[in-house]
Amino acid sequence: MPLTTLRRSAALALLAAALVMPALAAPPKDTLVIVSEMGPNGLDTMVPTANDHSRMVAWHVYDRLVSHGQKKLPDGNASYDATVLTPELAERWEISPDKKVYTFFLRKNAKFHDGTPVTAKDVKWSFDRAVAAGGFPAVQMAAGSLDDPKKFSVVDDYTFRITLDKPNKLILPDLVVPVPVIVNSTLAKKHATAADPWALEWVSRNGAGGGAYKIESWTPGQQTVFVRFDDWKSGPLPKLKKVIYRQIASAGTRRALLEKGDVDISVGLPPKDYAELAQSPKVKVIGVPVQNDLIFVDMNTKIKPFDNPKVRQAISYAIPYKEILSSALYNRGVGMFGGDPSKPYAPTWPVPIKYTADLAKAKALLAEAGFPNGFKTTLSFDLSEATVREPTAILIQESLKKIGVEVTLEKVPGSNWFAQMASKTMPMVIAEFYGWLDYPEYFFFWNFDGKNNAVFNTANYTNPVLDEQIEIARFASDDKVYKASLQKMVDIVMTDLPRIPLYTRFSDFAMQKNVQGFEYWFHTHPDFRKFYKE
Repeated sequence: MPLTTLRRSAALALLAAALVMPALAAPPKDTLVIVSEMGPNGLDTMVPTANDHSRMVAWHVYDRLVSHGQKKLPDGNASYDATVLTPELAERWEISPDKKVYTFFLRKNAKFHDGTPVTAKDVKWSFDRAVAAGGFPAVQMAAGSLDDPKKFSVVDDYTFRITLDKPNKLILPDLVVPVPVIVNSTLAKKHATAADPWALEWVSRNGAGGGAYKIESWTPGQQTVFVRFDDWKSGPLPKLKKVIYRQIASAGTRRALLEKGDVDISVGLPPKDYAELAQSPKVKVIGVPVQNDLIFVDMNTKIKPFDNPKVRQAISYAIPYKEILSSALYNRGVGMFGGDPSKPYAPTWPVPIKYTADLAKAKALLAEAGFPNGFKTTLSFDLSEATVREPTAILIQESLKKIGVEVTLEKVPGSNWFAQMASKTMPMVIAEFYGWLDYPEYFFFWNFDGKNNAVFNTANYTNPVLDEQIEIARFASDDKVYKASLQKMVDIVMTDLPRIPLYTRFSDFAMQKNVQGFEYWFHTHPDFRKFYKE
């Protein structure tokens, strides 16, 4: 479908949505109504199949041991500060001189939502549970070396200890993410079975936390209602008493509801809508570049002809980078292209590729690789991200055709996307990864580490030298050694080019002007605990 047709269809959908919009009242001052296309597929972050919105639930319904401070962004909005660790359930902690032992002292007045006191036994059980869950939760825990229940111990009712084999600078940041959350073990154990000793099934349908909000109701596919836990002790009591997170499939309907004043925040709109709403006097749009984020094209290095580095380089010269950013993303992002070829890559991530579109170079490289007449292949993308990924794919398809590469587009249903990624069978993909932990080695660990068969490694790229450098960077204590390993990591992937960077997207939020307290977080979900209305 041509881009003009896509845009015309989007405009008609918006008009139709406005005509059939139900009449709703503006939300009360102590209630926040958010509309989104997606919602949680369960309430338990530790279930391996939990989706990203289940993490959003965990963020508000459960406590973590520690959190991060706040900083101001250049545009005046707020963001979490990854360099500052602050208390949450743990009111303080001690680190041994060799940085292997971390001792956390819990708040003695903290309670779960049912009134049960929170103790170190709950923390130990929760961490054991995250490791036992397997899949994504276990790998996330492993990023901070939280990979073995033997490392977790109860000193007394209000003292919890982690003992590492060797120092890992990611341990404290890894405790902030919405995986090692503290579950009410007394309550969960009542619903455990021999087949489900960690009560994953029950907790996925019921709240078992002690966070700032508790679940009032959850209707899968429709809405989740959060109510404030007035006895929360792990931070300042939120000003909002209720948050209604409503799922509405139509982006046009979500935009119209916002413009009519019937909802407070609309998330997950197409970039075109955010670009237009940013010019509107009625609402405000906040867009923050997602940290550690990259939308990219991966080429499967184990499938011909992408096992040939010259073919991969040729494709990189045929990508219409600027058109993708302007036509598919409406400039709601930062381009990761056009890097200075006269300078070395910086020891950071992501970095802009040093190429721009050059079809003549692309054709010459294909000829050198033995494909003067091109070849046929497929380009896959997640259908649930089709609003941006489909026009991106069409632009790439049209551009590659000019160098003789015939591309068939494969739209993979969102429910199958992760399984397809894990299969490592797609020749080319458009995909994304953003790291909860803002460290280059964290990105590489999830995307290129051959030892953990990273699910996001859709390029199926393995390199023992790179694996070694990732390991060095993860555990380096000397800054020179750390930066040298980062430099080698970046040089390797940008030379071998299994992945072509496209852009870093904005995390966009459109909201009523009276909504205040926005704070960007690495998980990209709104933090209800900070919002209030004027």
